[in-house]
Amino acid sequence: MKIRVGVLYGGKTTEHEVSIITAVQAMEFLNTDKYEVIPMYLTKENEMYTGAPLKEMDVYKEPELLKRYCKNVVCYNKDGALVLQNKNGLFKKIVATVDIVIPAVHGYNMEDGNVQGLLETYGIPYTGSDIYGCTVGQDKVFQKQILEAEGVPVTKYVWFYDNEYYENETKIIDDVKKLGFPVIVKPARQGSSIGIKIAKDEEVLKEAIEEAIKYDDKILIEEVINNMTELNCSVLGSNSYMETSAIEQVMGKDEILSFNDKYIGNGAKKGSAKKISASKGMASTDRVIPADIPEKLAKDISETSKKAFRALGASGVVRIDYLYDKKSKKYYVNELNTIPGSLSFYLWMPLNKEYDELLDDMINIAVKRFKNKLKKTTIFESNILSTFDGTKGTKGMKGKLGQK
Repeated sequence: MKIRVGVLYGGKTTEHEVSIITAVQAMEFLNTDKYEVIPMYLTKENEMYTGAPLKEMDVYKEPELLKRYCKNVVCYNKDGALVLQNKNGLFKKIVATVDIVIPAVHGYNMEDGNVQGLLETYGIPYTGSDIYGCTVGQDKVFQKQILEAEGVPVTKYVWFYDNEYYENETKIIDDVKKLGFPVIVKPARQGSSIGIKIAKDEEVLKEAIEEAIKYDDKILIEEVINNMTELNCSVLGSNSYMETSAIEQVMGKDEILSFNDKYIGNGAKKGSAKKISASKGMASTDRVIPADIPEKLAKDISETSKKAFRALGASGVVRIDYLYDKKSKKYYVNELNTIPGSLSFYLWMPLNKEYDELLDDMINIAVKRFKNKLKKTTIFESNILSTFDGTKGTKGMKGKLGQK
């Protein structure tokens, strides 16, 4: 009997379309001799649809096709599996049953632990990092604080909430000035370079902060690394075993690796998912794999990637992005992506691990984690409320509250 794999994607996020690309790729490469592949597409209104047409990119271009040929469903747990049931109609028919879920979601509201928390509630195994790893993975400030404590190199930074900026703009601007211009301003919990801008003076800094605040109430500002090149490394594993991929060197056309670089540029291709070579859908990004860097640097980045993976509680496959100063020969962890676009399959191919094998590994890691978790104590058999007299307790409390 085949394992029924649900691929969950889309959702109410600025990275909705990027998620679709990742999911369609994964569905095309999953080994259908082993798995029954079940799309679980969330619209931007968080309505879930399933159906075979969702495995093709064309259906997303015409919303009416989606509603005509796919089924609107809701989920619930039944006998240890996740059931997809017709939402509309007189008869609530079960459309599909899922044994394990691959979250192919990206961005705020989806990749940050919300989806993982829902799957935990359903009691269904899923690939990738758990709630804690995803929460930390989405918050760039959390990442820096944890990595600093673990001795992993990160750039100098300042962070604050939007209300703090409006209440004491002068202090925050002064703190940023200590970093020295230029600086890079980011919404702390967004992805795909959305809301990011480089500021070379105070006037542009204020504009960049206002732009970032449109996307998040938590803002991160970092020093800009001169003579910089971006290096990325993927890690596959769990807290008990880790392996690293080939390292890539990313060549962006803009001043920073922008949303335009990643998804829109001239290199964008049409057609099937196999024709989309992307890191989070980076259809137009130029890259060198393996990166043209010294052997010692490659080894150091590989070991640092494992250290960061463990410190941030990651699992499954992630991508860790680095900033490398070619002049000082120093590197810094920029961020960890808990659900990288295209699941970073292209970084594993130079090591002779094909995409279908990578997906197999992710599923096996998820099943093992799920089984291990079942062995842990999560509830107690005893009922402490059986000897609790709520009425007496309340009266006693009232008496104490009345004392002066």
